[in-house]
Amino acid sequence: MTGLEFRDPFFLLLIVFTPFVFLLARRQPAVIRYSSLALLEAAPTSWRITLLPLPAGLWALASALVALALAGPQIGDATTQIQREGIAMMLVVDRSGSMNARDFVDDDRSIDRLDAVKSVLSTFLGQDGGGPGRPDDLIGLITFARYADSVAPLTLDHANLTSILDEVEVVNDPEEDGTAVGEGLALAVERLRRHPAKSRIVVLLTDGVSNTGDVSPAQATELASQYGIKVYAVGAGRTGQAPFPVEWGGQTVLRQAFVELDERSLQTLADETDGRYFHAEDAEALEEVYAEIDSLERSEIVEVRYMQYQELYGYFAGGAAVMMAIAALLGQSLLRRLP
Repeated sequence: MTGLEFRDPFFLLLIVFTPFVFLLARRQPAVIRYSSLALLEAAPTSWRITLLPLPAGLWALASALVALALAGPQIGDATTQIQREGIAMMLVVDRSGSMNARDFVDDDRSIDRLDAVKSVLSTFLGQDGGGPGRPDDLIGLITFARYADSVAPLTLDHANLTSILDEVEVVNDPEEDGTAVGEGLALAVERLRRHPAKSRIVVLLTDGVSNTGDVSPAQATELASQYGIKVYAVGAGRTGQAPFPVEWGGQTVLRQAFVELDERSLQTLADETDGRYFHAEDAEALEEVYAEIDSLERSEIVEVRYMQYQELYGYFAGGAAVMMAIAALLGQSLLRRLP
């Protein structure tokens, strides 16, 4: 809220004529000549005599209020409007058999790679109390193994999205197992390419090598680049031996198996779409990766300031009208001068 302002302050100069209005209003229209005023001077002064200048004063005050009304008094109300340009983002998560490797640790407890991703994405979406999340961004979810599935469309309901993510499991059917990186990325591009958001990105996580699918990673990368979709690629784990749970003698035991991470392809995929590649060998590194992506891609905030004015001329004009009415009424009644 700003102070009192005047739209046309030039009219304030009219206030200098207020004394002339007072003198004009007090002008006596006629006089009666007496031989002596001695008797009148000895008479006591009544309250009416004392208040005789009041109508003239009211006319003068009314003229000052008219000048103020003509000057356009107003009070400005400064208002700030925040506009946020959200981001359209597809999370693409590998759920192939290799994501069952138990080489990630959470609170001194070994967990599989997919559970580690779920935990980190919950923080990324702001659903575990660990951060503000991304409330202005439309975020969707795609999972892939041998086939890619659109699990959740672009949505602002990140709580529901997190619930859907919690239901994602590692594939247990050998016929559905595989790593179709190109299929997952191509489906994400399809979901984003027609969206009007200024910034459209894909965050793709995998722990293996693309080995199936009708769309190769190179073809999907070309599509993403064609539509201006930036890809952040995350490689989870490392090439080498990793522990996997297997059933043995009625118990679940961990056995080492060879896994391979194709970092070169992921790096190429990110570079050709103006994105970045990140490598996370453990849960802590994975958390840092998504935190960095969170800081790199933020909603654009535009602050718009504008001024709204409350016009006050009506109050001054109304006050002047009241003053004139009172002055005229008093001048023709209680304070009337004769002749």
